[in-house]
Amino acid sequence: MKGIYFINDRICLNGLTKEESISVQEQSLKKMIHDQKIQVVKFNPYQLNDYYTIPHALLYDLKKEKVSIDCFLYYSSQVIEEFIYSYPAKWLILKSFFKELISVEEQNDLNIQEVV
Repeated sequence: MKGIYFINDRICLNGLTKEESISVQEQSLKKMIHDQKIQVVKFNPYQLNDYYTIPHALLYDLKKEKVSIDCFLYYSSQVIEEFIYSYPAKWLILKSFFKELISVEEQNDLNIQEVV
């Protein structure tokens, strides 16, 4: 399975600093990528990280490549909600490039419910 992951580097999650928030997102996403054996796709060779931090840049790359990817991974709805609210049409276009949208937080909630 091929995927792209997004980290919001401008958000503070649950009272954490920005640096801690980035670290939490990155560790959680990398664990899921490893556990699910997801091959990370990177279109831009000049991109410093394996992940995207700007949804507009991701959308640009997806349009340029004209591809469909198996999954889009993100930490929680909180990290992407500003983009969804500010650019609803672009969000619809962006998510149309993926077969599945996966939130780490929602997956963890599902796993907890299955155990109970």
